[in-house]
Amino acid sequence: MNTKQDIENFAVQYGKIRDEIGKEMVGQENVVEHLLLAVVAGGNVLLEGVPGLGKTHLVRTLSKVLDLSFSRIQFTPDLMPADVTGTNIFVKTEAGGEFRFQPGPLFASIVLADEINRATPKTQSALLEAMQEQAVTVAGETRPLPQPYFVLATQNPIEQEGTYPLPEAQLDRFLFKVIVPFPTLEELSGIVDRTVKDQGSRAEKIAGGGEILALRDVARQVPIAPSVQEAALRLVLATHPETADAPEITKKYVRFGASPRGAQALLATARVRALNQGRFNVAFDDLRFVAPACLRHRMALNFEALTDGVDTERVIAELMIRVLPG
Repeated sequence: MNTKQDIENFAVQYGKIRDEIGKEMVGQENVVEHLLLAVVAGGNVLLEGVPGLGKTHLVRTLSKVLDLSFSRIQFTPDLMPADVTGTNIFVKTEAGGEFRFQPGPLFASIVLADEINRATPKTQSALLEAMQEQAVTVAGETRPLPQPYFVLATQNPIEQEGTYPLPEAQLDRFLFKVIVPFPTLEELSGIVDRTVKDQGSRAEKIAGGGEILALRDVARQVPIAPSVQEAALRLVLATHPETADAPEITKKYVRFGASPRGAQALLATARVRALNQGRFNVAFDDLRFVAPACLRHRMALNFEALTDGVDTERVIAELMIRVLPG
């Protein structure tokens, strides 16, 4: 059971990691916060934003601050599954030769899957086992991946020519889908100062894999009141138009709703945010904070929503007003 000292230590360590990342990132506090929530909760993140917003730099900075092994995969249409998982190669020896496994770039604690929607479905599917089971099977042999393990993928929402949209089964493996906004004038000025004028400080190692796993263990012990858990489950059910008591906006605009993984994501990340806020239990405000990132990629809208100009953000906002008290 967590003690008051455990909660305080969690908040202090979490704050140090966030502040250290802030040394190299201008603005994007909400993006950084969601990324850390997912990392501590043990999930994968899909970052969506136009080029040049620092998505790749953010992931590199995270690996530096956490002192974890890092690899980057630049996804292209000609990338093959063996290029990411690894393959057996023939090596000459004194006895003649033997096959040895050559690990692919998936064998790192933090894997940046850059422009993941540019890869073909065959290569995208090679990530599924790594994301869900944290293991890779090659030539009939399953090899575990290093712990902790995270896949942080990016995609460009504007340029869709020559891309392969991620299937629902793979989107569901991402704990969060985080929208990276364009910087404000003040933030843009800070970016220029740090890059062009080199006026920024460099992030340094703050924690390692062991510390992240320890923070995760603390978060898993945070209690959730039955009323809060029921609200999270009702929120997920409210995204399904086929249910009898689905809200009108869901029946009108939603084609299909979030999976049970959406409920798991809500509760796991809400626990981490409660600790980060210095509380011993999950509140409805924690669910409000994490719900958009947990649900926006797990539900699909119909054609009527497109014609009426309704997006998932509006649907989720109305569902939270309807379902979550306060």
